[in-house]
Amino acid sequence: MEAGIVGLPNVGKSSLFNALTQSKQAQSANFPFCTIEPNEGIVPVPDERLERITRYIVPKKLVHATLKLVDIAGIVKGASEGQGLGNKFLTHIREVDAILQVCRCFEDPNVIHVAGKIDPVSDIETVEIELLLADAESVASALPKAERAAKSGDKDQLARVEVLKKCQEQLARDEPLRKVDWDKDERRIVSSFGFMSAKPILYVANVDENDLKGEGKLVQAVREFAVKVGAGVVPVCAKLEAEIAELDEADRQGMLEASGLKEPSLAVLARAAYRTLGLQSYFTAGEKEVRAWTVPIGATAPQAAGVIHSDFEKGFIRAEIYTLEDLEHYKSEKEIRAAGKLRVEGKHYVMQDGDICHFLFN
Repeated sequence: MEAGIVGLPNVGKSSLFNALTQSKQAQSANFPFCTIEPNEGIVPVPDERLERITRYIVPKKLVHATLKLVDIAGIVKGASEGQGLGNKFLTHIREVDAILQVCRCFEDPNVIHVAGKIDPVSDIETVEIELLLADAESVASALPKAERAAKSGDKDQLARVEVLKKCQEQLARDEPLRKVDWDKDERRIVSSFGFMSAKPILYVANVDENDLKGEGKLVQAVREFAVKVGAGVVPVCAKLEAEIAELDEADRQGMLEASGLKEPSLAVLARAAYRTLGLQSYFTAGEKEVRAWTVPIGATAPQAAGVIHSDFEKGFIRAEIYTLEDLEHYKSEKEIRAAGKLRVEGKHYVMQDGDICHFLFN
């Protein structure tokens, strides 16, 4: 699963990506389309629950969950018609699973804005329109082919036609496909086409250093818009986070305290992006390692076991599960077992975020 960082040119996408991935790339120049090919990076997802586990189970290694990010070039008005190498950039968005749209919520006369004004909601709408137009074009191209294939009476092809018609109606209303309440089978069909407006979205408000909590009017406008479309908002000062990311641990903590932050805003963003992708973590804990494993929300115990190794899923027998709260109360796994708090779950068990597990397999 991967998330694509998108937005208009010069909103701070590449600065944010470099800070998140602690990339040593040269900072982008102050002109549009300085990112041509997408950059990719792996980002740890900070989770304080791992550290809490290690107070009672001391491992040789601690392993966080990770998130793959893709820095995609700036989108401009007319991208769906090829403006600014738009078709190429939109193709990159089709390949990711969720969208992190960076919105410029800071004033800086030295950094030009492609639209000549600072209006984050207008920026959001510009990108959304381009995604809608590109999806509408894709539907218009795919529907006749699907209708021809459906003449055979094949159920799968008939289902594709119905989903494409539903997409066409939604897009004709200038509404993104993510707002449709798709059932499981419909969602699978929509996903197969890579429709961009169907992807979950998170707005990243790139703020000034004097508005780290995002309390200014520009961020508030983004929040109001996000409520209407059912999206989240995370304020981040990409400039400050880039500076923090370059420091060693001791200096980093000092700078955070001086800025009034408990942790880097990038940590908050990584967790929010993780949730936007529909992901959650379960843990394994032993003397060798304490580790967070990534599974989709709704994954069953055998599917979760398969993340460790495919043989675990094929030969799944049962899972032994306890909670972090149990560990903190009873202090050890042995005492949890003795107290009868170690749950035994079968193949139909749906994993819960934060489960600590042992899997038994044949």
